[in-house]
Amino acid sequence: MTLACTSPVHRRRPTLLIVGCGDVGLRVAKLLRDRWRLIGITSSPARCAELRAAGIVPLVADLDQPATLQRAAGLADAVLHLAPPPLQGASDPRTAHLLQALARRGVVRRIVYGSTSGVYGDCGGAFIDETRAVAPATDRARRRVDAEQRLRWHGRAFGTCLTVLRIPGIYAGDRAGGHPRERLARGTPALAPQDDVYTNHIHADDLARACVAALYRGMPQRIVHASDDTELKMGDYFDLAAGLCGLPKPPRITREQAREQLSPMLLSFMSESRRLDNRRLKRELRLKLRYPTAHTGLLA
Repeated sequence: MTLACTSPVHRRRPTLLIVGCGDVGLRVAKLLRDRWRLIGITSSPARCAELRAAGIVPLVADLDQPATLQRAAGLADAVLHLAPPPLQGASDPRTAHLLQALARRGVVRRIVYGSTSGVYGDCGGAFIDETRAVAPATDRARRRVDAEQRLRWHGRAFGTCLTVLRIPGIYAGDRAGGHPRERLARGTPALAPQDDVYTNHIHADDLARACVAALYRGMPQRIVHASDDTELKMGDYFDLAAGLCGLPKPPRITREQAREQLSPMLLSFMSESRRLDNRRLKRELRLKLRYPTAHTGLLA
């Protein structure tokens, strides 16, 4: 039995290895546990009970310790790779270690990788599709580009059907740190309209559904924007959330003031403006968004 690049018909349940069993990985497990055998890599033995309760067979291993990944070889028909790179450096050795382990035995027929739209850098607010060249402006984004390149090489070398989902800001009311109300409650400022940037979003449930759609319908060596239909500037997004949550709108400050008041991490997100074309998501993966706009998602 092989997992083809088109929707497969199986005589047995296929096996999916989930690498990065965080919030989105658990949402994917909820959608697939009746159709797939699920194995999840975790570096924390304390999480094993949680994964089992979600229908996932835990595999204790550490992407930073290649020797622990040997048991992952030959286990799965497909891999959902949602693990983040390390916090430092311009490369992603974790993805390199995973691919080395997968190459030891058998061939994984499909890999879906959760990347970031940050690989494009600042696009000046332009509406961009997946043919746009990457131009990472931070090491955080460079690590993702490195991971994408390693995965694409692996796909070509081993005949693995690879889908890269480039993901913007993820939100959901039941996601830790994933709802703008927390930032609003802190009173974190937004940029003044003349300095503001376009930002992109996806509800966590729709992202999980995009991962599932990519497992079944992703085209080989394909990049897909996993983003909703919203075209809002960042300050307008937080204004919208404030109105829906009954909280004060964030104060607006100039970019010069932001440089003085905000952390480098937050400032970096306020320095990149782009609008993501999501037609591949809807046409190729045939995903109908449950929350097509930030307004509908925030209400949920």
